[in-house]
Amino acid sequence: MPDDASVTPVDGRIGSLGDTSVDKGELLTIAVRLAEEAGAMVRGRRDAVARMSVAATKSTPTDVVTESDTAAEALIRAGLGESRPDDGVLGEEDGATSGTSGVVWVVDPIDGTVNYLYGIPHYAVSIAAQYAGTVVAGAVHNPMSGETFTATRGGGAFLGDGRLSASGATTLAEALVGTGFGYDSRRRALQARVLLEVAPIVRDIRRFGVASLDLCAVAAGRIDAYYERGLKPWDLAAGGLIAEEAGAVVSGLSGQPAGEAMTVAATRGVHGSLVALLERLHAAVD
Repeated sequence: MPDDASVTPVDGRIGSLGDTSVDKGELLTIAVRLAEEAGAMVRGRRDAVARMSVAATKSTPTDVVTESDTAAEALIRAGLGESRPDDGVLGEEDGATSGTSGVVWVVDPIDGTVNYLYGIPHYAVSIAAQYAGTVVAGAVHNPMSGETFTATRGGGAFLGDGRLSASGATTLAEALVGTGFGYDSRRRALQARVLLEVAPIVRDIRRFGVASLDLCAVAAGRIDAYYERGLKPWDLAAGGLIAEEAGAVVSGLSGQPAGEAMTVAATRGVHGSLVALLERLHAAVD
């Protein structure tokens, strides 16, 4: 997610859209409000959700979507329609709708649906605002902990009112590394082989199952690095900005930007070594 000076002028606004300008602070306020409203709703619905009561499957039989996912996205879309009717939306459940303002909201109504289904208290609502293809504001809310991570491009990353800073780890040997696995069984098998090579080199491995919160964990210094193949825009948008604004480096492999092929987020001291290791292991190839 490269910075774009034309998107972030000194006055904190992000470009002229017709007769008006869009304020990153306004976008963040909307993202936080809707993430927390959707979070309260899905948490309230959780007790009524049977473990495998699902509305549909997505890419594979293990990639599930609950009625709470679709209800949360509907709530967020309705709120965006009221607050900013000219914006576009890219949501995990209902796809893309176009807008005329230049702003596109990237929405994951429940990141960590499997955790949610199983009653594991670790999932998130993730909402980011893009302008001209660059993420400029984002919020990730964990309904179970009540934590809300936020960032605006150029404005820093925060947990509540506290500013976030990635850890000071400088070597792989001292790095606590998070990762994740795809839903497709063949991809998981290949990812496990990569992990067998990574695990002996780093301090330890964590697998939490929520990409947006993994990226926020890097931002908060709770882990030193994170990598995963297969992230979608809604997995990456808000959390990636939060990690970057906390001082982490967020990229793909071989000079590519973070994305579906690979996302690596790590402290500046660890990032280069982790990228080189993953490249050597062909971690971005199925």
